[in-house]
Amino acid sequence: QVQLVESGGGLVQPGGSLRLSCAAPQFILEEYHIGWFRQAPGKEREGALCIRSSDGSTYYSDSVKGRFTVSRDNVTNTVYLQMNNLKPEDTAFYYCAADGSRYYNPSKTLSEYDYWGQGTQVTVSS
Repeated sequence: QVQLVESGGGLVQPGGSLRLSCAAPQFILEEYHIGWFRQAPGKEREGALCIRSSDGSTYYSDSVKGRFTVSRDNVTNTVYLQMNNLKPEDTAFYYCAADGSRYYNPSKTLSEYDYWGQGTQVTVSS
C-alpha cells in the first residue's frame, strides 16, 4: 500500500552526503511516527534505521547513529533523512513508512507500518 513518496536518492562517493525526502500527499506526517528502512541488493530488509516520532523524539540504530539525522518540516509535510559520511555498505533501496500507533516501536518491520513508499535508490561508490 503505497501512500508515501521518497526522493533524493542517487550516486555518491564514499564520505559524501545525501538528503532523502519523504512526502505524504494524502495525510499529515506530523500525526505519525515516520521510520526509514533500507534493503541492500541480495539482502533482507534491515530493521528501522531511524524513527521520527509524532512527538518529535528520535531513534537511531547503531548502524547509522552519528551519521544520519531524521527531521520533519511540518510546513511542507515532509520528513528528511540527512545522510553524512556515507559508506559503500550504505548502498541500498531506502524506504520511509508511517506508523499511526500511540507509541513508536523500533522493532516493527516495514510491513507492520500503516503506509510506506516505493523507495529510492542510494548508491555509494567511487
